[in-house]
Amino acid sequence: MRMVMNDGRANGNQIVSARTVELMAHNAMGPLRVNMLPSFNPALSRDAEFFPGSPKSWGLTFMINEETTPTGRSAGSLAWAGLANTYFWIDPKKNVAGVYMTQILPFVDVKSAPLFFEFEKTVYRTLG
Repeated sequence: MRMVMNDGRANGNQIVSARTVELMAHNAMGPLRVNMLPSFNPALSRDAEFFPGSPKSWGLTFMINEETTPTGRSAGSLAWAGLANTYFWIDPKKNVAGVYMTQILPFVDVKSAPLFFEFEKTVYRTLG
């Protein structure tokens, strides 16, 4: 996450080019928008939509929120998640990123997902 915020550099090394990072964070789906992600196996995942009603797109590697989220994440921030309720976001404008990891199924667990969003809100509250 730090490498993405540092235009591809980590520990003094250029890991990927700044242009690659730019492409990773650029809308790659044109006018289409991310909507509800329906589950095909409810035992593994519930339906998922992050910040319903807020426009989101996909870059080559991340979901991109196009406006500030209720948790405080800046427009243009990058995020994604994993099946066992692992979530992360990268906010280059505020130079902050966060990771929340569990090993809980199903994805978007009714207790775990709200904890992630509360964690994110708390991070932004501490930034002022």
